[in-house]
Amino acid sequence: MNTEILNLEEFKKVAKDFMLGLFPLANQATVVGLYGDLGAGKTTFVQAIAKALGVSEIVNSPTFLIFKTYQLKANSYNFERERSEQSKTDHFDRATQLYETKCSYKLLVHIDAYRLKSSDELRKLRFEELLADPENLILIEWADKVADLLPKDHTKLHFTFIDDSARQIRL
Repeated sequence: MNTEILNLEEFKKVAKDFMLGLFPLANQATVVGLYGDLGAGKTTFVQAIAKALGVSEIVNSPTFLIFKTYQLKANSYNFERERSEQSKTDHFDRATQLYETKCSYKLLVHIDAYRLKSSDELRKLRFEELLADPENLILIEWADKVADLLPKDHTKLHFTFIDDSARQIRL
């Protein structure tokens, strides 16, 4: 995936499409590392994912808190609304069924590692416990700062600032 995003609506669509292809792992949390410079769109992407998963509270970057958690309802992604907004293609319907069947995230964990001096600081916040739970979806901004703690096979999204209104996301 290599996508150029020109506005907030496109960010939301890319986040929803991304969630369709992301499935919980059986033995550990699903981890998505968000890489990129300041202002590249990492927090905006997390906000779009949270909204797609039904989080109704305001999602801000937890820079000073380091991480924030959001409770999710089972199968909280609103596919019925999506179906009415999109053309009903076989591909979309099959992806929706598969996602609704397998989606069992109960907790969205938003981590901002920007202020961390080392991954030991995240370890002290009981990161291993969050990582061990397969019902957790963990999104980590500035993942490069804690790369040694992340599973080798975590999903990596690279964000690039293009100009004031455009960003690029590369999987």
